[in-house]
Amino acid sequence: MKNKWLIFLALALMPQWALALLPIQHWTTAQGAKVYLVQNPDIPMLDLSIDFAAGSVRDRREKSGVAYLTNHLIQMGAEGLDEEAIANAMADIGAGMSGRFDQDRAGLSLRTLSQPVERAQAIDILIRSLNTPLFPAAVVEREKTRLISSLKDAQIQPGRIASIHFNQLVFGAHPYALRASGETQTLETVTREDLVSFYRQHYVARGAIIAMVGDISIEEAKDLAERLTQGLVVRSEEPLALPAVVQTPPGQTKLIDHDSAQTHILLGGVGVSRTDPDYFALLVGNHILGGGGFTSRITEQVRQQRGLAYSAYSYFMPMADQGVFMMGMQTRPEQAEEALRVSIKTLKEFVRQGPTTEELINAQKNLVGSFPLRIDSNRKIHEYLSVIGFYQLPLNYLELFVGKVENVSAKQIQEAFSRHIDTEQLMMVVVGVQAQSVKP
Repeated sequence: MKNKWLIFLALALMPQWALALLPIQHWTTAQGAKVYLVQNPDIPMLDLSIDFAAGSVRDRREKSGVAYLTNHLIQMGAEGLDEEAIANAMADIGAGMSGRFDQDRAGLSLRTLSQPVERAQAIDILIRSLNTPLFPAAVVEREKTRLISSLKDAQIQPGRIASIHFNQLVFGAHPYALRASGETQTLETVTREDLVSFYRQHYVARGAIIAMVGDISIEEAKDLAERLTQGLVVRSEEPLALPAVVQTPPGQTKLIDHDSAQTHILLGGVGVSRTDPDYFALLVGNHILGGGGFTSRITEQVRQQRGLAYSAYSYFMPMADQGVFMMGMQTRPEQAEEALRVSIKTLKEFVRQGPTTEELINAQKNLVGSFPLRIDSNRKIHEYLSVIGFYQLPLNYLELFVGKVENVSAKQIQEAFSRHIDTEQLMMVVVGVQAQSVKP
């Protein structure tokens, strides 16, 4: 009864139009794409996306960057339209099309007015971009050059250096260790044919996830979903299964001397998948540990009490397979060793003892209280919808969220952290002046 009241309270705080958006309609197209729809006729807008299992995890090590460039170039030329024509046509109707890309997924998203003329033009461009991308050779070379230049600039940024090496320590030979944008040496070998081949292999109708939120009827949505995928390659088989994340030799440390004002520290290890049964215990627990801003333990111990860092944090990044757990901070070089020591001590105490009752209650209140803000616009609901579809979460995930958070106990948090974090075998990266002298 208590959980039902909390759900009602959370929904009551939302704008009235949002109440009608929560019911999710779901079906599969004739080509095998899965469609998720939330209708909202009160605002004359439509948010639409289509995602594929085509993120950077699908890259080959010797050609890393192909997945990103494929997604990037899809928007830069389609049958009958060059990139300038696409940009001008979208601007004329106040619509916006963009790529969607991360380690697991890739695709296109569209935001347009729902009036027939504007919507028809925007959708026509989206369909052409999706079904008949040109990958113009000159544009491919231009974007490769831009990306390589950007990567070279990033190679001198201590934060980026730390992140790259941390992922390599945690994931080893798994493609999650690859930089999503690729490497300068691999990008130099990428050809237009590589992009075309990747597109044909991974941008396929079967298993694609279409998410729609906004002013559209069910009949229009069904017709649109069929049109979106009718020009894509149709395969009978599911996307190739990912290799399993295998724990690399734990407890590795990398100390990298780098001329920077701040020393960057990252520590952690393999985390959890998006469907792990411990997800909500870890979500609430991490809010207490390092994800709750100034109220978190790490911030309290590292910043508030000792002034060792301006920012100290922790997070889990759940993926299709096991993602990453990370703690991070930036501190002055002379304080790096102490900041690292305090952070590890704080983590160990949390894993061993779990949260206090007061910490748990406050975290649950914060997460439940902020819940309405997670779904207070079409755009936010649309992003949740695409996540629900891609990771095959329950259709009533948003309705269950408050109750799941409220039902987490201190014991469940302590047990979940103990299962997933070995505090004696943390991966660690330190980047900064005299990093080699830091003794973990």
